[in-house]
Amino acid sequence: MPTRQSNPFKPTAGRMPPLLIGRDSIIEDFEEGIDDGPGAPGRLMRVTGARGVGKTVMLTEFGRIARAHRWEVIDETASNGLAQRLLERLSPTKPAVSLSLKPSVSVAGLGGVSLGEASISSQQMPLTLREALGSRLDGLERKHAGLLITIDEAQAADRNDMIAIATAVQHLIREERDMAFVFAGLPTIASKWLNDDVLTFLRRAQAEQLGDVPLEDVHDALQDTFDDSGITLAGQALDMAVKATEGYPFMIQLVGYHVWRIAYRRQRDVEGIRTVSEDDARQGIDNALTRLGDAVHGPEMDGLSPIDKTYLLAMAQDDGPSSTSAVAKRMGKSLNYANIYRTRLIDAQVIRDMGYGKVDFAIPYLRRYLREHAAYIRMRR
Repeated sequence: MPTRQSNPFKPTAGRMPPLLIGRDSIIEDFEEGIDDGPGAPGRLMRVTGARGVGKTVMLTEFGRIARAHRWEVIDETASNGLAQRLLERLSPTKPAVSLSLKPSVSVAGLGGVSLGEASISSQQMPLTLREALGSRLDGLERKHAGLLITIDEAQAADRNDMIAIATAVQHLIREERDMAFVFAGLPTIASKWLNDDVLTFLRRAQAEQLGDVPLEDVHDALQDTFDDSGITLAGQALDMAVKATEGYPFMIQLVGYHVWRIAYRRQRDVEGIRTVSEDDARQGIDNALTRLGDAVHGPEMDGLSPIDKTYLLAMAQDDGPSSTSAVAKRMGKSLNYANIYRTRLIDAQVIRDMGYGKVDFAIPYLRRYLREHAAYIRMRR
């Protein structure tokens, strides 16, 4: 029996896929930033895009590049305590200075002094973090190395954490230290952080907005990846697979993964070249669509307000772009009221402005998902 092959596609959040189609420019900008030294634009970057366009994958690739240059890499995901976690990773053996105490134990003979849990105040954190970063860079630079920090899901960060990080990084960049800082998040990061007067430093970060991949590139990437694994994907089966992706990076991985798996299972005992049939492609696409709903559409809906969902359900009644006035009428609201949610959904890249009072879905197959799950979504609003 032939040795079992591993699937070349990896449709899992954060896992490095075998192909990074259409991302050559941003990867080159980052690598040039590492090579060009302190002050290079590619060393301070913000990466935005809708769910599933590959933001986390880009951070993973940047980490791989940095490590290849012998840099240290610290990857974090934004949530409460982000700055404190960075501080602990930078100084794991050196306890932070206590600036505030939560009383817990009274010590006899010390006049009732209480000892308790130590924490760094939000006012002191920028200075403390800056010192910790500077100390770590002192050691790295002696080895002709540097430090990359990546922050994923930056739209979810606490403001005090972002102030602390931005302040510390800003000073170190001024000092021309060997470091790079990349933060990634949903498009709402722009309205949440970049208009904050205290965080103006982040506006100077090189902006990279990830979008869909041209179908010509998808065609070549799918065909080459299948060929390299000993399975031929061509003709109508290839055309079906390419069209089904709609150029959406996560869907490219999903379609590739499921079509490859079905074709391989059908022919695993076949010696020599295997081929993808149209039935393989059709079944793989169906499986990919189910997984897309679970991994992208469902979580996207969970993060939206009840009125956001109402707006989307009203749009889903159309087979193509929707009239904003028709959507407002279906919602039973004025056009001005409905436009508040139209703007919110455009900013979040869930829908896109098509001009002339029209909007359409920005996330592939979201219309189909909404129609299939309309009753459940209405019940959960």
